[in-house]
Amino acid sequence: MKIYKTPFSRAYWQDALEDFRKPRTLVFSALMIAACTALSYIPSIPITDGTKVTWGFLARALCGLVGGPINALVFGLAEDTISFLIHPSGPYFPGYALTTMIGTMIYALFLYRTRVTVLRVFLAKLCTNILNVVLGSLWSAVLYSKGYLYYVFASLLKNSIMLPVQTIMLLVLFAALLPVLGRMGVLPKEMGSRLHLWQRKDD
Repeated sequence: MKIYKTPFSRAYWQDALEDFRKPRTLVFSALMIAACTALSYIPSIPITDGTKVTWGFLARALCGLVGGPINALVFGLAEDTISFLIHPSGPYFPGYALTTMIGTMIYALFLYRTRVTVLRVFLAKLCTNILNVVLGSLWSAVLYSKGYLYYVFASLLKNSIMLPVQTIMLLVLFAALLPVLGRMGVLPKEMGSRLHLWQRKDD
């Protein structure tokens, strides 16, 4: 398995498509959907009024890291739809599925087939939180009575508070699981050794 510095190459996307077609990737994605469902039953931890630690993003990030960006889009749609069917709350709204799809793809673009570093994990979480602010606020404005900017400011505060917390959670998760996934053969050997502090110049 080859690793890449960036996703801006034809070979990267060819590998992503090839990995998407592998039964092993589909099985892993199904396990991550099950993990998202299981994690939804774990009580959230309140930090401030209206801000709480939830757990599903951990499985989505892990699926993006292993399966790649093409698989991430399919996973995001399936995971959001299945989660709604298990825990329906009001009518189904496809905007939330789109957010999940793009968010999982962002994790993949930063973490798939590359050396996983602290900076990459932080940037992946930063971008997904920005996505939550921009699109999440739009969906709230569409579905509920208050204006877009009201939801933007509320979401911006929440996601700013959660950014360092969620980044640390991802770093702990990857530090624990990268060696395991490497031994299982679902990651390139260069990725599966350990979490790195930074990208080496010779990578």
